Amino acid sequence: MMGSSQAELAAFLPELESVTRRAGDIAMAYFRLGETTTAAVSYKGGGSPVTEADFAVDRFLFHEMARIAPEAAWLSEESVDTAERLTRDALMVVDPIDGTHAFSRGDARWSVSIALVVRGRPVAGIIHAPALGETYVGALGLGAFLNGSPLIAPQRAGIAGAALVAPRTMQDRLAASPRGFVMAPRTPSLALRLADIASGRHDIVVAGPNARDWDIAAADILLAEAGAMLSEPEGVALTYNRASLARDMLIAAPKSLFDDSLALAREVLEGKL
Repeated sequence: MMGSSQAELAAFLPELESVTRRAGDIAMAYFRLGETTTAAVSYKGGGSPVTEADFAVDRFLFHEMARIAPEAAWLSEESVDTAERLTRDALMVVDPIDGTHAFSRGDARWSVSIALVVRGRPVAGIIHAPALGETYVGALGLGAFLNGSPLIAPQRAGIAGAALVAPRTMQDRLAASPRGFVMAPRTPSLALRLADIASGRHDIVVAGPNARDWDIAAADILLAEAGAMLSEPEGVALTYNRASLARDMLIAAPKSLFDDSLALAREVLEGKL
């Protein structure tokens, strides 16, 4: 079974990173820093944008994954989902461009996010932000890295004064909390927003409901390997390759702050904050 041993993961990870970097090159051909993308933009049913760059990256990754991970099923934001994946142990979970709105307007804070899920949990993930020159890599038992340097999420002693990223609808309430949170900027790409906990750029991320598995699978394994955790309000590890892709509120934090962060999220949900 692919990805079931550290040796298999260690062999697979460089291939996965190489393909993800090439996908980033495809996207960069359409990206213009500070200016509107050259890619044609259309809109999905819910009003979110999608560009021809999203589709080009999606097609490239689909064919490359069939080559390097033929046992794995496929799940991507820009492909039609089918129930066939539920019968497979291995699954590639892909967001061709996470942060399409940012990408389309020339904001560099977008990424190509791809994860290998085995038996319901991510075991390898790449979050590649070519316009920022940043590549996060994580794999089960092999650690987490940013541009090749090992990552360990800083373990603050307490939640007071922590740098917190939250949905706009929650920011005022959280900023007014007696805990003295520092409200950190909200990166458009959720994958990058979560990964930045591993790199210590902020301490806690609260994300509103309705994220999808392709937004978070790569970040999940990266955080786990960096000494951080990601969950819904129940506080248990997320399971992937389910029929439903939508997520509840998400909470991510280093292990030292995780229980307090969960309690904070529950306060918000219960209207106590």
